Amino acid sequence: MTNKTRALLIGGHGKVALLATPMLIDASVQVTSMYRNPDHRSEIEALGATTLERDVTTLSVEDWADLLKDFDVVVWSAGNGGKNGADATYAIDRDAAIASIDGAASLGEKAPRYIMVSYIGSSTHTIDPSASFYPYAESKKAADEHLSSTNLDYLILAPAALTLDEVNGVEVIADTNEAAAGRTTSRVLVAEVITEFVVRDFPQTRVLPFVDGESPVSSIS
Repeated sequence: MTNKTRALLIGGHGKVALLATPMLIDASVQVTSMYRNPDHRSEIEALGATTLERDVTTLSVEDWADLLKDFDVVVWSAGNGGKNGADATYAIDRDAAIASIDGAASLGEKAPRYIMVSYIGSSTHTIDPSASFYPYAESKKAADEHLSSTNLDYLILAPAALTLDEVNGVEVIADTNEAAAGRTTSRVLVAEVITEFVVRDFPQTRVLPFVDGESPVSSIS
């Protein structure tokens, strides 16, 4: 391949994206990292990415289409992270994510491939509405279901409980809470999986549930 793959990391200052950025650059990917807080620019630039300051909650479907037309792959790794209440979670994790999906889908044959970072069991959650995790669970379910209804070439990454542990490899498991019970997924591994599928075709499955394991990421088929 003579031309570098052009990837957009949405949520570029998140833990996973900061880990993925240098991995992608080492894999000869042209990385643009999208973030909201101007204070984060220098840290992202130091990793070697092109910076793009945007607030995802302000972008319309048309804005997204105009933005995404210049990329081969888009990675949604943005999220409220429970910082600013339920309204912000719905605005970022659900509404902005869906707007970005619609923007990509509107490009038709020129649409980028789309990687959504989600979690195991997102589409079948049974979280109690009174639980603090409920807005996030509902938001991810809505975004994942919306993505799956499109004609995009997409992949939903479904890790278990996230850590910052070092890992030796990956294990692909069933997309259920039962299978994920007691299992964890390192953010390092999530970054490795993102890198793997930015630079090669997506696996056979549209949803990839995975935890820390012993197999190389390259073995996922």
